[in-house]
Amino acid sequence: MRIIVLDGNENQSVAVVRSLAAAGHEVIAGAESGWSKASWSRGAKASFVYPAPAKGVDLFLRRLVEEIKRTPGTLLLPMTERTTLPVSAYREQIIEAGGKLVLPPHNIVLRAFDKRQTTSLAESLGLAVPQTALILTCGEAERFAAIGKFPVVLKPRSSEELSNQGSVSSTGAPLYARDGREFMRAYEKMRGRSSALLAQEYIAGMGVGYFALMHEGELRAEFAHRRIRDVRPTGSGSAVRESVECGERMRNAALGILKALRWHGVAMVEFRQRADGTTVFLEVNGRFWNSLPLAIYAGVDFPALLVRMAENGDVEMQTGYRTGIRCRWLLGDFRHLIEVWRGAPVGYPEAFPSRLRTLADFLIPVAGTHHDNFQWADPLPELGDWLDFFTRRIPSQFKKKSSTVKEVHAQSRSSLS
Repeated sequence: MRIIVLDGNENQSVAVVRSLAAAGHEVIAGAESGWSKASWSRGAKASFVYPAPAKGVDLFLRRLVEEIKRTPGTLLLPMTERTTLPVSAYREQIIEAGGKLVLPPHNIVLRAFDKRQTTSLAESLGLAVPQTALILTCGEAERFAAIGKFPVVLKPRSSEELSNQGSVSSTGAPLYARDGREFMRAYEKMRGRSSALLAQEYIAGMGVGYFALMHEGELRAEFAHRRIRDVRPTGSGSAVRESVECGERMRNAALGILKALRWHGVAMVEFRQRADGTTVFLEVNGRFWNSLPLAIYAGVDFPALLVRMAENGDVEMQTGYRTGIRCRWLLGDFRHLIEVWRGAPVGYPEAFPSRLRTLADFLIPVAGTHHDNFQWADPLPELGDWLDFFTRRIPSQFKKKSSTVKEVHAQSRSSLS
């Protein structure tokens, strides 16, 4: 089968390319840039460039349609919300061009990506959830700052937003607040990048995740891991993680949500596990996840199973995987080290990791650890990961910060005139 994998500079894209090439498929790696770490994999038969959805969904979709029309019957696999949202919203164009998708109806996709809606759904199912308030206006933010219970996490309602003007924009990382003053500072920083914010009770504990392949709301494969280190110690994608058994509490909670959504395809359900064993729901990611390589190393080949389901209409139930398997994103772990040495951000309510202990953890290898991107038989994606970070992502962040400073100065001059 011919398969187009989008978002080529993501770890899950590399894992999907390798998996599907090993299964005998023709895999094309797509990205917003001239090269990507997935396109550098030996598993990628070809690559192509598409316009970033942030620059206009019309141009993005036109390029995808062109590529699909070359071979009708091509399966399209978006790897992130910034590509999943427009592909789902305008799926008729993909299907008319001869493309295939494995997604639930668009209203379900929107519901799964909306943290407010999934939190409400989890609560209605009797699951433990953080206390959550929706913040839409400055007045609501001020009221919460006056009467809210702290500490809290202030996060965007959705990680990516599809605008009425036809563009996709990232809403950025969450911020933390221990009191009303810190909350208002965080709100002022975030209000310009998200149309709706959630003020959510901060949940201490270990990050755990449940991963599934669903067929119209019914389970076909499952996996679970615990986080050892996150890229950002305050919470983000994991840098080091380990496969664990699907505990009954977490399994029942996650499946309750995915079945209620009638989810179709792959998904991750994220939780925090408190010291007393309570599993607290955080969010749903209705797509392939950054830590996908660990599941494949442990014996659950989600990409191959998904494609079999696309080809045959369904797939048999998969059971069992190896626990205690450890996987590391080397660049992510390096970024974790940098974040720890920078120190705790304003408002972070927990003790921050030790600098020296973190340095030792980074430098001292753990026997048997697998890597997200590096394989001796396919080493170039690891190189591509570091090159992308230092030549693209860091300069891009500097440009954003410079632009923000200029906007603040312009607003200050305007207010004084």
